[in-house]
Amino acid sequence: MLRPDMTPAHFDTLQGDHLPGRFGLKVTAIEEGRLCGELQVQPWMLAPNGFLHAASVILLADSCAGYATIAHLPAGARNFTTIELKSNFLGTARDGRLHCEAVAEHLGRTTQVWSATVRGADDRKVALFRCTQMILA
Repeated sequence: MLRPDMTPAHFDTLQGDHLPGRFGLKVTAIEEGRLCGELQVQPWMLAPNGFLHAASVILLADSCAGYATIAHLPAGARNFTTIELKSNFLGTARDGRLHCEAVAEHLGRTTQVWSATVRGADDRKVALFRCTQMILA
């Protein structure tokens, strides 16, 4: 079900100056039922308390799951929209690279469900994320 025209370079071009591009998100791998991405933690991504802002983690996980959805749109679909998302935060990072792996849980004709794990540079889990995407025909 993976569309053959979906490559990391495609997503670099697609995101351009949009929010994921401004955060420096890079897609690092795409395969059937899986997409990986990463971003470098910057000081401006931290909350006033000195820890990584939750929105920065969600941006990475949600973008990876969204890009994975685009890469796995069924024939005849024109787009998608997120109808639910949830995050559990298990840790934080103040610097280094965050890595995300989004894995398909369900690839249906009308919905897709993706789980994503975000890890810090030390490979510790920072967050567990899950979203449901509605496929737009």
